[in-house]
Amino acid sequence: MADTAAPLTMFGAMWCGDCRRSTALLDHLGVDVEFIDLTEHPERAAEAEEMSGRPNIPVIVFSDGLVLVEPTDEELETAVSERSLGR
Repeated sequence: MADTAAPLTMFGAMWCGDCRRSTALLDHLGVDVEFIDLTEHPERAAEAEEMSGRPNIPVIVFSDGLVLVEPTDEELETAVSERSLGR
């Protein structure tokens, strides 16, 4: 994972509906995100798959090591809340 001050990193692509949905929720919650666009950086796809164990996106990696793959809004909001991220 890249060295970043963001509390989480999202591997995804803007053509992906789940990626857009998760991005919109994180924006709404005020969470800083390092977004790695796999369309622009396809070489990073193997990194995301290694962390998640599957090729699905989005892969959301929290700074404490939690990895969520294609989370529902509820799952993502819970993970953000439990870590006191965002507003």
